Amino acid sequence: MRTSNPALSDKAFGAATAVSPTDRMTIQGTVNKTGVLLLLVIAAASYTWREFYSTWDPSSVAPWIWVGAFGGFAVAMVTIFKKEWAPITAPLYAVLEGLFLGAVSATFEAQYPGIVIQAVGLTFGTLLALLAAYKSQMIRATENFKLGVVAATGGICLLYFVSIVLGFFGIPISFIHSSGTAGILFSVFVVVIAALNLVLDFDFIENAAYRGVPKHMEWYGAFGLLVTLVWLYLEILRLLAKSRRR
Repeated sequence: MRTSNPALSDKAFGAATAVSPTDRMTIQGTVNKTGVLLLLVIAAASYTWREFYSTWDPSSVAPWIWVGAFGGFAVAMVTIFKKEWAPITAPLYAVLEGLFLGAVSATFEAQYPGIVIQAVGLTFGTLLALLAAYKSQMIRATENFKLGVVAATGGICLLYFVSIVLGFFGIPISFIHSSGTAGILFSVFVVVIAALNLVLDFDFIENAAYRGVPKHMEWYGAFGLLVTLVWLYLEILRLLAKSRRR
């Protein structure tokens, strides 16, 4: 099986073996833990959201953006390499990402009123729609489908990395951030690829549960799904902001 989400790689689940039926990962258990992580994200996000609106000063939440972004990345790396720590690190990642998302969302909302509720609605609407399509087998995670999504995701990550490096030298890749036709089409493409990663995540969690991997992997599977949801939300937010600037 193949997935472009590093948290849900084949290596991550392949080596794990449950010792008894009661210790095995289940899909329902993963769903429950995903819900817990989402609640932690919302709780943490509400804190930095209120912090911004109490001052209307972006600098008041800037530290939380950096703490959430870099702290979340560090915890994500630890979780990927120490999967058995997921019951602790996955909730910590959710809190850090919540701090980051709350601050970022508040700054976008201040510029474009109503944009956050639209982005949240589209994110969860996409999640539910793709889950329904996956369960009804309207969308199937075939090997060619997986290969295409993985390749596209890798290309996007490489382009973002090159953009960051060139930015240090004052050489922007303008269409990535522009609100012109090319910029919007690029963002639409990225949103589609991020959404399709959800299908790969569903498939991988389902297969991991079928394999009977250990119970702690429910937290790990929920963590991997949250990684994709955070990416999808941020890309939808960027797309909506670009459309507002036109």
